[in-house]
This record gives sequence, C-alpha cells and structure tokens, in this order.
Amino acid sequence: MSKQEEQAMLCDLARFRYALRRFVRFSEKEARSAGVTPQQHQLMLGIAGFTENGIATISQLAEFLQERNNSVVGLVGRAVESGLVQRQNSSTDRRQVLVSLTPRGQEVLLRLSRVHHQEVERVRTMIDSSASALEPRKLETRKSAMSRPVDRKLRDVHPSGASQPAGSLQSQRKAS
Repeated sequence: MSKQEEQAMLCDLARFRYALRRFVRFSEKEARSAGVTPQQHQLMLGIAGFTENGIATISQLAEFLQERNNSVVGLVGRAVESGLVQRQNSSTDRRQVLVSLTPRGQEVLLRLSRVHHQEVERVRTMIDSSASALEPRKLETRKSAMSRPVDRKLRDVHPSGASQPAGSLQSQRKAS
C-alpha cells in the first residue's frame, strides 16, 4: 500500500470513527434528557429490536449490548425498578428470564427512536459524503499508481500467461 493509499485509509477510518462518536454522544444526551440512562436506552432497544419479537433473554441482551450476563442482570434489575421493563421466568425453561418493555418503556423508546432515526440519517449522509470526499483522493492515488513504471514481468506476459523476455518478438509486437 502506498503512502497516499495509507493516508486515504486513515482519513476514511478517522471520519467514520468521528461520525460514530458524534452519534454515540448524541444518543447519550438524548437518553438522559428522556430520563433514562444511555444503558437503559440500549437495553430497551435490544428488547424491542434485536429479537424482533419484543421479548429477549438475558443472554440475547448480553450479546446485543456486548456485556457479560451478570452485568445485564443488574441493568435489567435497575430498569425494572424504573418501570421501563418487566421480567418473568420462561414457562418452558425456568432458568431463563424473559425481559419485555412496559408501556412506559415502549413510550420512552419510541420517542427516543424517532429522534435517533433522524440522527442516523444525518450520520449516514455524513459518512457517505466523507467517503465521496475521499473518492478523488482514491482516484488520484490510482492514477499515480498507474503512471509508475510497470514491472517488466507484467508488461511482457504473453496472452497465454507465459512470460516473454523483454527483447522477444512478442514483446516487440506489443510495443508497436
């Protein structure tokens, strides 16, 4: 990878991470202004959207949140106390705890989701435009790479795939 390609890659990653961090900060601020913690917001989103049926197990929520099961158990307990979620044991497996939203949790989540959806669209546009901004740089890098002297081995490859010496009849025909 050339220095220009490396720099383009670093700029692309930096802009992407910047957009992600801005979204996370926005999300945290909105959750707090709605009267819930950012973690509770993510928990409610996981319950409502990760399994697509509005009910999630502790293990599913741990996966969604990328947390340990015991951390999620504590988070669920605090969300139950806040009236955002309810939990019950599974009727088929008493070891499994099923978590779902309360009406209050649904209301808070829908309000936050509307605002977040708008922000996701804005961030998506930001990411797309930063990728587009990099395109000329990528094209310039490609042009620059194309203008470099081509390796003789690559220039003198016969259509059959066999390499031809630089001074061979085949390579002379290609030159003319």
